[in-house]
Amino acid sequence: MMPRLFVLLGLLLCLGAEPALGLAGVVVDAVTQAPLAGASVTTAQGVVMSDGAGRFRLALPAASLSLRAAGYRRRQLAVAPGTATLKVALQPFRPKALYLSFYGVGSTRLRGAALRLIERTELNALVIDVKGDRGQIAFPSPIPERAGLGPQKVVPVRDMAALVRQLQQRGVYLIARIVVFKDQPFASAHPELAVHDAAGGVWHDREGMAWSDPFSQAVWRYNLDIAEAAARLGFDEIQFDYLRFPDTAGLVFSRPNTRDNRIGAIQGFLTAARQRLAPYNVFVAADVFGYVCWNENDTFIGQQIERLGAVVDYLSPMLYPSGFTWGIPGYRNPVASPGEIVERSLRRAMARTALPGVRFRPWLQSFRDYAFDRRPFGAREIRAQIDAAEAVGSGGWMLWNPRNQYSEAGLKLRAAAPPVPAVPAPGGRP
Repeated sequence: MMPRLFVLLGLLLCLGAEPALGLAGVVVDAVTQAPLAGASVTTAQGVVMSDGAGRFRLALPAASLSLRAAGYRRRQLAVAPGTATLKVALQPFRPKALYLSFYGVGSTRLRGAALRLIERTELNALVIDVKGDRGQIAFPSPIPERAGLGPQKVVPVRDMAALVRQLQQRGVYLIARIVVFKDQPFASAHPELAVHDAAGGVWHDREGMAWSDPFSQAVWRYNLDIAEAAARLGFDEIQFDYLRFPDTAGLVFSRPNTRDNRIGAIQGFLTAARQRLAPYNVFVAADVFGYVCWNENDTFIGQQIERLGAVVDYLSPMLYPSGFTWGIPGYRNPVASPGEIVERSLRRAMARTALPGVRFRPWLQSFRDYAFDRRPFGAREIRAQIDAAEAVGSGGWMLWNPRNQYSEAGLKLRAAAPPVPAVPAPGGRP
């Protein structure tokens, strides 16, 4: 039904006729009133995009609209019966986030410390493991059992919907991180859908973890089921991590491991994700290696940056200076120049993709160096990275610490405010 509506609208416009019924509108910046091009407008009829002047048109009336644009808060509004035209303003917003792991989100201590930092500093968002590095889901769900994985023994948050509501009532923007192809539980339960070594056995990475085959449609469906569940819970954004092929030579997949096939698989998964998540008006993001901003090829893992920007709202390169083992042109010791690493990498990515800075939200380093001189990353290093990201107009930034241990170091403080009581996790861990 939905494609036919758009075909009918197209025919009417080509003939120079206005639809007898419908809704026309314009999307603008709530502060400047400037029109917003490329905003997504979602209704029961489907998704349309605003044009260069911020305008959109629907073939039929709509009872409600859901809208989003990179760099803005998403919005849902009711449309009064009989409305033929309207103007919708979106509020500018750049997420500034901390990461909470699978166990961190369920820990009253770690989550409470993160929320206190949000109250005191410029932070306004959390990245939460919905499906973590070991393939476990952070809330009760029938999805693993339906996929033949059996019951999950550890569930850190018993009522994720309640926690999402409580955090959003505080104004916290919530990003659901989903680790995709690194998936020990799924690959173990379905070895036929796993990545294999040259001898035909299930391959395991340096951590002893098996991976699922990025070409498998069954693997895609399983992860998209989890993503849709997170969207239903009310998360503002779905962020896919480990959305890549393993960086190991000689592995065997269900299709030939060629550059075109790898790129097609990653782009295909994200295209499927956008289609599945479209009704929920959630932002879609993808994490990529830092060197993907620089390498002209797909870095042999399927991440070709020019192809990814077309199918996500945000690209999130991991710009940890410690991860740039070989440096970048002009900077052989990346940890000595954290700001330059971030800014130059983002500008390189922007130039290659022709995307504005707001479409990039980088991961920044908030942990001790592990590759060069073991220096701690304190206020100077963290602030240099943040300033660099903001200098290019990025769509916010995210701090990564695998132990979820953060401080005010490098962060701007808010004006003094009354203390806010802690939010207990429904069914969470002490």
